[in-house]
Amino acid sequence: VDFVVEYSRSGFGDITCNIAFLLAKNLKKNPQEIAEEFAGEYNLGNDLEKVEAHKSGYLNFFINNNSFTNTVLPESLKENYGSVDIGKNSKLVVEHTSVNPNKALHIGHLRNVAIGDAVSRILSKANYDVKVLNYVDDSGLQVADIIVGFKYGGFSEDPPDGEKFANYCGDTVYVSITSKYESDKDLESRRHEILKELEDSTSETAKFGKTLTRKILSDQLDTVWNLGASYDCLNFESEILYSKLWEKIFERIKSENLVRLEDQGDNAGCWVLPIENEDDKIIVRSNGAATYVAKDIPYAAWKLGVVNDPFNYAKYTTQPNGRILYETTLEETQVPKQSFAANKVITVIDNRQTNLQKIVTNLMSKFNPESSYVHLGYEAVTLSSETAKILGNKTDGKDVQMSGRKGLYINADEIIGKLEKHIFLESKGRNDDLDDASLNEIAHNVAVGTIRYELIKPDLGKIITFDINTSLKLEGDTCSYIQYSCVRAARILEKFGNEPNFDVQFDQLNTEYETNLIKQIGLFEVF
Repeated sequence: VDFVVEYSRSGFGDITCNIAFLLAKNLKKNPQEIAEEFAGEYNLGNDLEKVEAHKSGYLNFFINNNSFTNTVLPESLKENYGSVDIGKNSKLVVEHTSVNPNKALHIGHLRNVAIGDAVSRILSKANYDVKVLNYVDDSGLQVADIIVGFKYGGFSEDPPDGEKFANYCGDTVYVSITSKYESDKDLESRRHEILKELEDSTSETAKFGKTLTRKILSDQLDTVWNLGASYDCLNFESEILYSKLWEKIFERIKSENLVRLEDQGDNAGCWVLPIENEDDKIIVRSNGAATYVAKDIPYAAWKLGVVNDPFNYAKYTTQPNGRILYETTLEETQVPKQSFAANKVITVIDNRQTNLQKIVTNLMSKFNPESSYVHLGYEAVTLSSETAKILGNKTDGKDVQMSGRKGLYINADEIIGKLEKHIFLESKGRNDDLDDASLNEIAHNVAVGTIRYELIKPDLGKIITFDINTSLKLEGDTCSYIQYSCVRAARILEKFGNEPNFDVQFDQLNTEYETNLIKQIGLFEVF
């Protein structure tokens, strides 16, 4: 039988095995009885203290702490301890952030960034060749709204002094223009005209849109880099649109009979994608227009490398950490052809798009059954009722979903800045001998760590309720406590004044706290 040996939860030994359950049916015995037979057969030796059959039927192993300690601690001193070669240097793509370039990032976007960056770092540590992508939807409705605002809404193309262009576009232009559509149908019709014009790369509208979105994207990237994240390639939706990649994919889908043309009923004239145990999904309407889900299909296929890459690549910039950031382009460049496709793809996107991602994943599995296309979903960040009130929203005491259209969100730069200022003052009060440059560095590192930790600490399936009054706390289960513990340990070694000598016995490390810590250190080599 294919049994599992795994790390135990507290009170059930150190290692547990489920073999008794798997054998119970064939042997026609109680799992506990089978586990007891196994337990009686073990020669404990130096590594095991005891083997015990739990009444639940699990076979539990208790390690010899002294033997374990003398094995783990010398191993943990080696330079590559904790490095595991799960990936075997195979290629893997992680896509995250992917915020529409019409506004600045808010605290909800940062949850995506923190998750995506953490996952890519972990997978790199596990020896995957990870490429990180950021999808820029520079030809969608929200970009059209910004263009409408500048062309027909009377807004200046220059933000007020001291205001970032992304903030100005999101807080002022976008909020104002979208609020007028319901009462101004002429303005709304211009929106759809703009959207159509964006499909023509030679149009003045497309050129103007490119200028606007590049300026907004620049501000967004500054925020991401300030948070310590980075990418390998920016993928522009406009380039995908102009490359005719969708048309090529659509022809392939049709030739492989993965879609069908309806000739009757409500969907007559539409191309639909059959989905097992669910309603068919329309991907091309009867007027020939591709639906929202269809926009994700060519990009997903490109990420998996199941289509010929139509793009050239240009160097966008060198990021603060020294990593080169490329961008897709259809123009000729001097940059050698790059490869950002892989057989394994992880897309970090919130759970509101779960159904759409299921459709894309299902279709990709038919293109390439050996591939792995994974949607890494997470719940949204909401605002507490008190925070919403501060932003001028009536809440009836309930948490509130953030909304870019309503201007109801917490700007990412703003919260990072407030946290840095708070930490600067805290640090200055405790360290009057430090200069401002050192205090600013401390404030930045603690602020970034605090935000990242608070956004990855909860389970992905839990909604995070952001409260501006409690977000600045530094006590309790926070990143600053972890940072303090690390620095405190380093200072103890510094004051000791000598290199620790580990050519010793560890017999006296036998308290519950010490043995638990050593077991945690041992887990770094398990996975």
